[in-house]
Amino acid sequence: MSKMQTNRRFVSGKSVTGVPLNDAAESPFFLRQLEHIKTQVQEIEYTGLKARKLIPVSMEAGPGAEYITWRQFDKVGIARLIRDYSMDLPRVDVLASEFFQNPVHGLGASFGYNVQEIRAAQKAGLPLDQRRAAAATEAILRLEDDLALFGDTRSKLVGFFNLPNSTAVVLPADGAGASVLWSTKTADQILRDLNLLVNTIVETTKEVEIPDTLLLPTADYNLIATKRIGIDSNNTVLKFFLDTNPYIQDVEPVVKLSGAGAGGTNRAIAYHRNAMKLTMEVPMDVTQHEVQKEGLEYEVPVESRFGGVLVYKPLSVAFADGI
Repeated sequence: MSKMQTNRRFVSGKSVTGVPLNDAAESPFFLRQLEHIKTQVQEIEYTGLKARKLIPVSMEAGPGAEYITWRQFDKVGIARLIRDYSMDLPRVDVLASEFFQNPVHGLGASFGYNVQEIRAAQKAGLPLDQRRAAAATEAILRLEDDLALFGDTRSKLVGFFNLPNSTAVVLPADGAGASVLWSTKTADQILRDLNLLVNTIVETTKEVEIPDTLLLPTADYNLIATKRIGIDSNNTVLKFFLDTNPYIQDVEPVVKLSGAGAGGTNRAIAYHRNAMKLTMEVPMDVTQHEVQKEGLEYEVPVESRFGGVLVYKPLSVAFADGI
């Protein structure tokens, strides 16, 4: 029997040539599907990931960066009153300091499909399951989110929730039972605490730093969003605070602030959400690499590069624990 004959079968009494799927047929189909998957994955929003929303993202360093260096400039010298034709004008200058901050690390995951899944999808005319690609992307973004907020001592990455040199504000322990907890305090006491945290930045920096954002643990956010000021008032603590505090424009609930303070207490953070004050360094965003065939599976490596959080103005950030 000839080779052509071995590849022939009968359907409805007619002889047709059957061409088995092989690498030549699987690969183009898979690559077309992969293009579709890439497009779809970008549309997915992942719950619980807030670092990119809370911290300005900088991709300036580029994928090849191993370390991120930044420079700080300071002006020195003063002017003075002079007499006509004075020859001894005071000299001013600009001094530069260079900071070697966080190293850049790669974050990675992968997803894959075996050849039978590809054959089945091609035969049915259906797209491959996109959830694996989404899962790989989400795994990287979740790791990035944790590193951005909490840092990693071993990797020498600084996190936003434990910044060095930011201002610690001690809140009065005058709630029920001499407690700092907001759940034990009156609406007026909580308002005082909120304003104390925010105004400390303004007053200690002599108005150089003006915060515009306040982050609270979700439970504490919910407390002030529902706690009324006075029995007959329709105003909540949150609404009254936003209406009267001249600086804060946005109050955000962040579940990861629960237990983020000293001794596992809840932490509140006030800061200026501005790229001139702090940035989250992402030299390379989540990227799918070329497909690789390993045995009977096609694997797609997924990678990003992350350089932690850089804080150029640490006094623009203040925190209070124990709420």
